[in-house]
Amino acid sequence: MNTAELRELPIDQKIRIMETLWDDFRERFERRDIPQRHKDLLDQRRERAKNGEAEIHDWDSVKGTIGRA
Repeated sequence: MNTAELRELPIDQKIRIMETLWDDFRERFERRDIPQRHKDLLDQRRERAKNGEAEIHDWDSVKGTIGRA
């Protein structure tokens, strides 16, 4: 399936595809040997977000800034 075909699918089918992809990513991620320091960093960032200490931005506001110095 190419991008054009994917764009034509009904929203419910797109959601099922996304859920399947995320489940696959999660399973692959869980099987990987991730260094403890990376896990610790992610835990710290999650905690900051949970406590309101981190500034959270949506993807649309951030994607245009990637690669800019």
